[in-house]
Amino acid sequence: MKAIWTGAIGFGLVNIPVKLYAATEESNLNLDMLDKKDHSHIRYKRVNEKTGKEVPWANIVKGYDYDGKYIVLDEKDFEKASPEKSKILSIDAFVKEEEIDSVYFETPYFLEPQKNGEAPYNLLAEALKKTKMAGIGTFVMRNKEVLGILRYYEKMILFQRIRYAEEIRDPGELSIPKKTVKPAELKMAVSLIEQLADKFDVSAYKDTYSEKLMKVIEAKAKGKKVTAPKLRVAHVKTKDLMEQLKASLAAKKKAS
Repeated sequence: MKAIWTGAIGFGLVNIPVKLYAATEESNLNLDMLDKKDHSHIRYKRVNEKTGKEVPWANIVKGYDYDGKYIVLDEKDFEKASPEKSKILSIDAFVKEEEIDSVYFETPYFLEPQKNGEAPYNLLAEALKKTKMAGIGTFVMRNKEVLGILRYYEKMILFQRIRYAEEIRDPGELSIPKKTVKPAELKMAVSLIEQLADKFDVSAYKDTYSEKLMKVIEAKAKGKKVTAPKLRVAHVKTKDLMEQLKASLAAKKKAS
């Protein structure tokens, strides 16, 4: 794995040198975009909108439109904005992980200690494990301030990126009518949930779509004709919610 950020965790007056790695990878099939006529690759070019000519990466800069005039920024300008945050992941507070709603959770990253950082790294990891707490803090990655939590995971420290409050849309804009729930229907719904309750095991879930799509690709490669299976939609005979719940419970029992 290749580190995407190198810096240090600021734990009080202790600095723990670390490297940051992406903890996830896509499971989708890598599909190329081709010209329908001859299957040539489709390429994207960075073109100057005035001249129409391609611009090499070396000549591309970043700028901000300030009152109709572009202010060009370079790497040193980004560092000047907050030099300490570009190299230090500072823990501002410790919180209980369950207090953070899952709507805020985003990308996870692995943290690896660098030379001379092993002892304080392991100390922080064990302290997070024992207290069942998570450290919340920020640092700058790719010219953007990132908010996240440091938590214990599989004998190591995981940085879980979280969203800022302003990044969550206001659900009040949605039209969700309030209707009185009937006690009998609620009891039946709870019974259905309890019947389907199980321990969480992520290994039980597989990306079956990509697997089936690969079979289609292999079949077409061999010149075989591929037919789409008929989609069967289970139509409910009654619109009565109580009857639907009863049928759901009965179907689950029969399957068991």
